[in-house]
Amino acid sequence: MSKKESQGKVILLNGASSSGKSSIAVALQASIDQPFWHISIDHLRDAGVLPLDRIRSGEFPWPTLRNAFFEGFHRSLAAYAQAGNNLIVEHIIETPQWLQRLGEILRSFDVFLVGVHCPLEEIEQRERARGDRRLGDARRDFETIHAFVTYDLELDATEPPAANARRVIDAWRYRQTPSGFERLFKNKEI
Repeated sequence: MSKKESQGKVILLNGASSSGKSSIAVALQASIDQPFWHISIDHLRDAGVLPLDRIRSGEFPWPTLRNAFFEGFHRSLAAYAQAGNNLIVEHIIETPQWLQRLGEILRSFDVFLVGVHCPLEEIEQRERARGDRRLGDARRDFETIHAFVTYDLELDATEPPAANARRVIDAWRYRQTPSGFERLFKNKEI
């Protein structure tokens, strides 16, 4: 068994805030035929990992913490996968630099990259309905995050999560090589 085969596999869902990544990840985890962890920034936030009250009060300025927080999150994905854990990661890959960093960190893993798309009007409506998101984040993400990524699969998040989970599973099982993730970094020095 090769090193890549003994490590965990990564299904990485990239989509704007409020695009439906979490719903797809939950449906995917419930139906895929192997054990997968579901990992997201929201899970860390909701578990109380961050000192949110002190960040919100301004005692700990988020801009001074943000880079280290995301660098730690990105590195943790490799640690989980290297230990043999399969991962469904929902993320917002905000910049080409973040994508490059993920490429450096995850280049030795089997990464299946999925774009989660949703019409702007829909994600803005979802953002307002949630009430736990800063208004405007969904629009900012919508306008930028898919422009610099090559995907193995792209989903319409207005479709039911279970249907999208089936699409991911089918495409993941019968995926072509090199993957979208590998193609992004082929012949690049990273």
